[in-house]
This record gives sequence, C-alpha cells and structure tokens, in this order.
Amino acid sequence: MPTPVPPHRLTRLNNLRRPLIGRSIVLLACLCALLVGIYGWSLWTARQRHLEETAVSTANMARALASHAERSIEVADVVLAEMVERAENDDIEGAGRERMHDRLVRLMRDSVELQELFIYGADGERVATSLPVLVHGNNADREYFKYHASHSDRTTFVGKPIISRSSGILAIPLSRRVNRPDGSFGGVAMVSLKLSYFGTFYDSFDVGEEGTIILARDDGTLLYRRPFNEKMVGTSIAGGPIFRQYREAGPVGTAVMTSKIDGIQRMYSYRHVEGFPLIVASAQSYKSILAGWWLTVVKMSCVVLFAVVGLVWGGARMVRQIRIREKLEEELRRAGAALEQHNLSLKTLAESDGLTGLGNRRLFEDTLEREVGRARRSGGPFALILVDVDFFKKYNDRYGHVAGDDCLRNVARAIASGARRPGDLAARYGGEEFALVLPDTDLDGALAVAELVRETMAAMDIAHADSPTGSISLSLGVAAGYPSEVPGTAAQAWVVAADQMLYEAKTAGRNRTMGRIGCLAAACE
Repeated sequence: MPTPVPPHRLTRLNNLRRPLIGRSIVLLACLCALLVGIYGWSLWTARQRHLEETAVSTANMARALASHAERSIEVADVVLAEMVERAENDDIEGAGRERMHDRLVRLMRDSVELQELFIYGADGERVATSLPVLVHGNNADREYFKYHASHSDRTTFVGKPIISRSSGILAIPLSRRVNRPDGSFGGVAMVSLKLSYFGTFYDSFDVGEEGTIILARDDGTLLYRRPFNEKMVGTSIAGGPIFRQYREAGPVGTAVMTSKIDGIQRMYSYRHVEGFPLIVASAQSYKSILAGWWLTVVKMSCVVLFAVVGLVWGGARMVRQIRIREKLEEELRRAGAALEQHNLSLKTLAESDGLTGLGNRRLFEDTLEREVGRARRSGGPFALILVDVDFFKKYNDRYGHVAGDDCLRNVARAIASGARRPGDLAARYGGEEFALVLPDTDLDGALAVAELVRETMAAMDIAHADSPTGSISLSLGVAAGYPSEVPGTAAQAWVVAADQMLYEAKTAGRNRTMGRIGCLAAACE
C-alpha cells in the first residue's frame, strides 16, 4: 500500500496549489506581453534599420549628385579658364576674332553640358560667341556682369538661372572676370550650363513619387528642383529646412525634415559641392520609406494576433480544467484539513499536560533524549532544571485540591516564563514537579533562568500559611555541562544530576536554586 501523505504536508501542498489559477493567468499574460514586446521590439528595430539604410542610400545619392555637379562645373571652369586666357592675350576684337569664334564653336560641340559661350567687353557688348553668327547684344544688366564689374577676384561665379536672350532656354550662367593688361575690368567670359542637362540626370534616380532632388547656390538660390517647376527656378529657399540644417550641422548631413514648399515630411541628405558655391540634396518621402515596413507590420501583426488569440484560448481552457479539478478535489482538501486539525488536537493531547498546558512527561523524555544527543554531536552545552513546589502537600491539605490545581497552573506560568527560545521546553514532570530543558545553555545561563522562574513565582505572592515564607515558593536543581565530554552518558543521567541538586536545595532550606556542572559520577558510568 502507498504511504499516506501526512496531514501537515497536505496543508502545505494545498496552500501552494491555491493560487495556481492566478499564477496561470499571470503566466499567460506575461507570455502574451513578452510575445507582443518582442514583436514590438523587432518591428522597431526593423524600422530603425530601414531608416538607417535609407539614410545611407540618400547620402550616397547626394554624394553622386555632388560629384556630377562638380564634374560639370569643372568642365565649364576649364572652358572659362581658356576663354579668359584667350580674351586677355589674343586680339579677339580684331584679327583673332574669327579664330576665337571657331574655338568656342568646337568647345561647345565637344561638351554636352554647355548651352552657350560668350565673351563680353567692358561695356557689356558681345565680343565673341559660340553661336553660328555673332548677334550683337548688351548684357551689362545681368547679375554676373555686375558682380565681376564690382569684384576683382578671378574665381568662377555661379549666377542665378537665366533665360537665354538668344535661344530662350533656361540655363545656369558660370562666369569669370576678364582683365585688361593694367588689371582693370575688361569684360566677362560666360558659359551657360543647360538646366535640362541636370534635369535629365536627376530623372534617372528613383526617389519615389514624393521624393525630391535639389540643386541650389549656397546662398539659398534655387537652381533646379525635382519635380521641376519653372516658376520656382531662381527663388530663394534659404529659410527652408535644408539650409537651416546646413548652417547648424555643416557641409554634409542627413535629417528628417518637413518641406516648406509642399509640407511633405522627407528624409534629406545634402552635400556642399567641393570648391564651388553649390549645394545638392536628395530626399525620399518619409511615408514612402516606411511603406514597405508598414506592410510587414500588417502581415506580422496578423500572425502575432493569431498567436496571442491561440494562447488566450488555450489558457482559458487550461484555467477551466484547473477549476474543474479543484472542485472535484475540494471535498478531499476539506477532509484533509479536518484530519490534520484532528491529528494536531490528538498530538497536543498526547504531548501536553491536561492541567497546566505544559509538555507532559512523554514529551519531556523525548525532548531530553533528542537534545542531549544533539548537544553530544555538536559539542555544545546543555542544561536541565528540575523544579519542585515547596510544601505542596500541606497546601493541598489546607486549601483543597481545587486550589491546589489553581496553584499548579500558576506555577506552570512561572516556569513557562523561563522557556523563551523556540528550542526550550517547559514540562510537568509529575505531581508538583516540573522540568525545563534548555539546549545550548551553560551553567550560568541555566542558573539565571532558574532564578528568573523562582522570582516570577515569588512575585505572584500566592498565600501558603504552612510555608515558612508565607507564600508559594519553589526549589530548583540545575545540571549543566557538555554531553560530548562524557561519551556514552545516558540522557537520564542529567535527570539524576538535576534531581540531586533539587534534593540539596530542599535540604538547604528550600526556596532556592542549586546547580552543578555535569552529571553525577554514578549516573555517568
């Protein structure tokens, strides 16, 4: 037959099992929260990674655009340098005019970026051109002409986009100052770049429907913007987000900003063209960047939702089964609890004295055996106190047995005051004799406890006319020592030793405590 489970174990198991449903619900909630948390974290990570990849892509695109603009302007710059050199050293207004015209035509034919080439005199009149026929005209009113007339530097000036007066085509003028031999202003050499050339190149990039590509001077003058709007060419975007970022962060940067032109939020990457006063920028719509990510969110959300619903459904089924099992076992638990209570009551009855509530003789002997053995193994001290009520028979004879029983209960309370630690035991040894088992206690400690008990009893001041003290008093015998020092000593030897000390206390006049170290020699043999 299987070994029955002890009642106290049933109680402990019952206490452990009672919160199972709540814990199951918490566990399922934690699993669902963990699943959703991991899912959210993975989505956020994927989003950040997608944005980082787009930032790298737009930055690379901005680098490519800057490289293209730099190369195009360098071509025009080389042409300008030659034009200025010939204008300053050849007689282009006389015998060298035809030769200069042929050279400009060849330069124009070999460069796809170039729209027109002109050399203007100090008065703004055309001196040389790449057009088939020199058509006279005065450009002294142009921005670039005014700049060179008032500035002596020889660097290339990038002007605002203009509509050519000879072809009617939008172009970006690049110009240099031409000096006379004495260093004074002698005119301007101008090369115009086709705006459509940049448009064709920019259209080859995929920036999405709401993406944009911008070419502008670093003072904010817009040269080209995709999608192209001719009315915006030459306007200022200096107050826009790109130039604010440029002024704050430097010549290269990437940031998410909202356009002042169309109000669309985009991820912009801009770059200053090295060596020239130009800025290029590419941008993709924030909405289009995350479009693919949102599609993944929808798909994965359906999967996670299905998983969470499955967990909740399975958890609900499990909780229901737990509830059913608990209802089926409720009677068993109640019976177990009742049985445990009954056993505890039986144990209390079996181990306690019915009159005083202290431990009985059986509990005393079991505890004495156990604690002496434990002290012998650990090498620690042990003490035993035997207590006897002085002249108790006379008390019974004078006051009766009912008063005697009340007196013994009061004595039991006094003795119980000495058993303060969990391991201490106060017991009724028999009749009017009591005992205190004090583990881990040496003689000094035991004597202190014995005196505390005696004084507690005296403080109760229970009248006893047949006692010399006039009240109930106690005689106490103490035996204390180290059981490990006398191997083979029986536990009963300590009772004999304490009883001998009790006898000496009574012989010495009662109402006192007598003690000794170790057990009696005869009992130790």
